[in-house]
Amino acid sequence: MSKKEIPYKIYLTENELPKEWYNVRADMRTDHRPLLNPVTHKPVTLSELEPVFCTELAKQELNDTDAFIEIPKEVRDFYKMYRPSPLVRAYCLEKYLDTPAEIYYKFEGNNTSGSHKLNSAIAQAYYAKEQGLKGVTTETGAGQWGTALSMACGYFGLDLTVYMVRCSYEQKPQRRTLMQVYGAKVIPSPSDTTEVGRKMLAEFPDSSGSLGTAISEAVEVAVKGNGTRYVLGSVLNQVVLHQSVIGLESKTAMEKYDVYPDMVIGCAGGGSNLGGLMAPFMRDKLQGKESPYFIAVEPMSCPSLTRGKFAYDYCDTGKVTPLAKMYTLGSSFMPAPTHAGGLRYHGMSPILSQLYHDGYLDEARAVSQVDVFKAAVEFARVEGILPAPESSHAIKVAMDEARKCKETGEKKVILFGLTGTGYFDLISYERYLKGELKDAVPTDEALAKGENALPEV
Repeated sequence: MSKKEIPYKIYLTENELPKEWYNVRADMRTDHRPLLNPVTHKPVTLSELEPVFCTELAKQELNDTDAFIEIPKEVRDFYKMYRPSPLVRAYCLEKYLDTPAEIYYKFEGNNTSGSHKLNSAIAQAYYAKEQGLKGVTTETGAGQWGTALSMACGYFGLDLTVYMVRCSYEQKPQRRTLMQVYGAKVIPSPSDTTEVGRKMLAEFPDSSGSLGTAISEAVEVAVKGNGTRYVLGSVLNQVVLHQSVIGLESKTAMEKYDVYPDMVIGCAGGGSNLGGLMAPFMRDKLQGKESPYFIAVEPMSCPSLTRGKFAYDYCDTGKVTPLAKMYTLGSSFMPAPTHAGGLRYHGMSPILSQLYHDGYLDEARAVSQVDVFKAAVEFARVEGILPAPESSHAIKVAMDEARKCKETGEKKVILFGLTGTGYFDLISYERYLKGELKDAVPTDEALAKGENALPEV
């Protein structure tokens, strides 16, 4: 507990914006297993990644030695439009819960994309521009990543093609319109514009889509294009690296008031926002210092950490990307069309997977869609921000932990990531308020089918 009077919002100055990203791999006791070539099953090389990723991003993907990597000046200048982002002391939520806990959240929704995704989008667009590329391709689930990358590509004058998971494309027409405002071409996935998409549609004509399928389509277009590369909004090491600005700012802000978290909580789909939030605090743990208890929160409908297998798997449904050692439900797993579209990925970041496997990421919890929206509505009514469904997974568990503190009398400091706003998710909120939302928990048989299809490595 702090001895200082803590304001409702803790702001850093522009000069306190991080000048370097933190690469947690450099401090990990056990580095995650290498990415493997999908054909040879041998560790991928830089030359093998360069046809898919920008060269500098491919180097960051393979970097396991440099703890800190300089943020380019052009990226830092763009960050200054919306960063440093506020760290909020949730006084109203604490009062509502009648808890002795101190609750803080790092708010990443104060930009037009409405989420933390812009932190990596602008970096990836910058490196593409520096390499002299014409454009990039990508996928998006809920639409936050597609929106952020549209903004970044618009800023640097790059062409962008976005494959948007079909259920989100239909649920969130405003999202695709916003992407188009910034100049992006948005295609529902699976589509008839790629070999992978046509194959998927032939087998599953009514498919609601998945991030794995959308990734396959975007990669296919990128490698066949002239002067284009593929970029990804989560999972990859380079994205976790860029998102470390969230945690670095959070730690600096808390240090101003002599506060240190007992718990760090984040929603987990591909793992980038939680990886970024916990990065500097995880460094403390890896170095044997005082450290928080880390909780990853995922949907029951796509439970990669809590019910998946720690194994090598393809990062996409079309099986054209490198294999990663991660907690996975199988690249063929097709999650239900829930409203937390950004968490509908079959696998988890190799970094987070290794940390979870080794016990440094302390716990993973799977929560229900209905409970998540209940917590989101409670939060919105007392804190004044309508949270994204993805972020609301972290809110739900943070509120659970705060209620436990009320029962036990413990005065814990809880930090969670509010990754974005839910103003493009009003259809989802409307369905919740009407009592129409239901949970879609995969059966053991469905998970076994995905596990049985894992590649033999």
